[in-house]
Amino acid sequence: MLKQRIITAVIGIPLLILLIWFGAPWFSLLIAVVVLMSTLEFYHMAAEFDKRCPLTYFGLLWALALALSPHYRSTNLLPVVMAAAVVISLVWLLFHSPQEKAFHNWAWMVAGVIYVGWMLSYWIGLHLEYGRSWVYLAIFTTFANDTGAFFIGTKWGKHKLASAISPGKTWEGAIGGLLSAVVGAIAISRIPILFSSSPIEYWQVVLLGCLISLFAQLGDLVESLLKRNMGLKESGNLLPGHGGVLDRFDSLIFVGAMVYYYVVWIVA
Repeated sequence: MLKQRIITAVIGIPLLILLIWFGAPWFSLLIAVVVLMSTLEFYHMAAEFDKRCPLTYFGLLWALALALSPHYRSTNLLPVVMAAAVVISLVWLLFHSPQEKAFHNWAWMVAGVIYVGWMLSYWIGLHLEYGRSWVYLAIFTTFANDTGAFFIGTKWGKHKLASAISPGKTWEGAIGGLLSAVVGAIAISRIPILFSSSPIEYWQVVLLGCLISLFAQLGDLVESLLKRNMGLKESGNLLPGHGGVLDRFDSLIFVGAMVYYYVVWIVA
């Protein structure tokens, strides 16, 4: 497991660094791919959701439209997209979905659209509006949190954090993730090429590191709750050592929105 995690990281992290650095359209394309694959995994987690139902494909398109919304938000098209998607999907249900599954299928489709598509759109918004530096800071502080929580929890974890949701998570791991996130945030914020023109004050970095750790671990627990409710251990098996795409990016789902508004309300 650990060897597979390292191999995946060695391949994936340099690619991620390059895509963030070159920005649009490459970073947006990355988010689009993650959204499509994560949304599909989300739909596949529901035992009663009809994977062959056209709503699956409509949900994927809707999630993609929301994920890319920062590119067209200024044109005021987002409300039109939302209204049209709601009307079209419900009218389709009216004529084609089995009556006993209509609400279940539609609710599960919309949940995937909002949980994955809308939340991950904040990463594109963060990059477009505030630059690659904030994306690097947010993503790699999250990775520092995940790494610290994994290794410290594995070695010293004894007290369960949420045994009914995720038996492997411990308070020791959570604290290790928090400390790692703060250290990681400070280190990344002091890289000259990223924040040399407008350095972030230390108190802002420490607070951000704590918030990223909190929201990353909450995001992880939320996905664990969804999987446990569906009787699954992993959302997929595409990424060796990590499981599915949603398993790897679950801790980033809440972080993007939190960092975006942190920059808007506190830093900018």
